[in-house]
Amino acid sequence: MSPRPDEPPTPGSPAPPASSVPPRRHRPCRAAVLGSPIAHSLSPALHRAAYQALGLAEWTYGRFQVEETGIGAFLEGLGAEWAGLSLTMPLKRAVIPLLDEVSPTAASVEAVNTVVFAEGGRRRGENTDIPGIVAALRERGVDRVERAAILGAGATASSALAALTRLCAGEITVYVRTAARAVEMRSWGERLGARVRTADWAEAHRGLAAPLVVATTPAGATDSLAQAVPPAPGVLFDVLYDPWPTPLAAAWESRGGRLVSGLDLLVHQAVLQVELMTGLAPGPLKEMREAGEAAVAARHGGPAA
Repeated sequence: MSPRPDEPPTPGSPAPPASSVPPRRHRPCRAAVLGSPIAHSLSPALHRAAYQALGLAEWTYGRFQVEETGIGAFLEGLGAEWAGLSLTMPLKRAVIPLLDEVSPTAASVEAVNTVVFAEGGRRRGENTDIPGIVAALRERGVDRVERAAILGAGATASSALAALTRLCAGEITVYVRTAARAVEMRSWGERLGARVRTADWAEAHRGLAAPLVVATTPAGATDSLAQAVPPAPGVLFDVLYDPWPTPLAAAWESRGGRLVSGLDLLVHQAVLQVELMTGLAPGPLKEMREAGEAAVAARHGGPAA
């Protein structure tokens, strides 16, 4: 099954010999985000803003609708002009067998959200979600907490758990809806060396008392918890960014709690992707955040925040 591009041109042409490839900074390069669905992705806005800020006038960043069954064909069709790929669901795990190398961070959660093409076409899988979560929290002054709570046990929860192993000194409680998810999250905890306890979703309101709460659930799932926000809440990291604020985030802020949004995560993980793909660091955080805020605002017909 061949990929259906959301925007032209086609993926690329056969790679020339490695010896004929000039340094990337001085030649046109391509990158893109892949996934399904993909039309909603803010990645093009973020990466294009980075290229402009870094003076990479000949770099381009696209968007391609690619199903799990089509990732192999897509990779095989790429030429030497490709620097890297950003991956969303359902490709983060499906791509792993197709790579030459996987970083320890990505391997720790069996999820690759970034593919970097080395000279000669070698494919290296990275995970910038985990360090992106850490960076977003540290930017908001969260360097260490004694305990934490994770709401939900979906695809993002394992990355959140891995990030919390770098920040949380004590127990991490994960609130889940099914026994199978509870077993899975405890297994991830053992693998990552985290002290994980699971609790039923019906008790999720108790988790809001933790110094750090990470909400990893889809839109609407935590709305009923807004009325349970404690009088003096700690930090809420809600991985959603549109709509924003969520009812839980709005209630949290109204009671004086600190917020970290999904846009913070999206920007920080994208900054790391840009650094990996271009070899230029630090990435332009300010310009990428402004581009993300403008893109979200444009969806709703308003000015950037």
